[in-house]
Amino acid sequence: MTAREPHTPTTERGMHMQAYTVEQVAEMLSVGRDKVYFLLRTGQLKSIKIGKLRRITDRHLAEFVSSLEAMDEA
Repeated sequence: MTAREPHTPTTERGMHMQAYTVEQVAEMLSVGRDKVYFLLRTGQLKSIKIGKLRRITDRHLAEFVSSLEAMDEA
């Protein structure tokens, strides 16, 4: 019996995609969970829903950080 590799979702370009919980994103950004929910509610941070679960992909995080960097440069 061999161990199976876990399936990792990929984008249409074949790149691996990671999805994070609100709590994981809060920890990554060093902010509170409520702040992440505020960013989601106001549309500053995008997410996907899987059933009742809310997930933020690495692409969503990258877009959010890029928008902050663009604001800093303006």
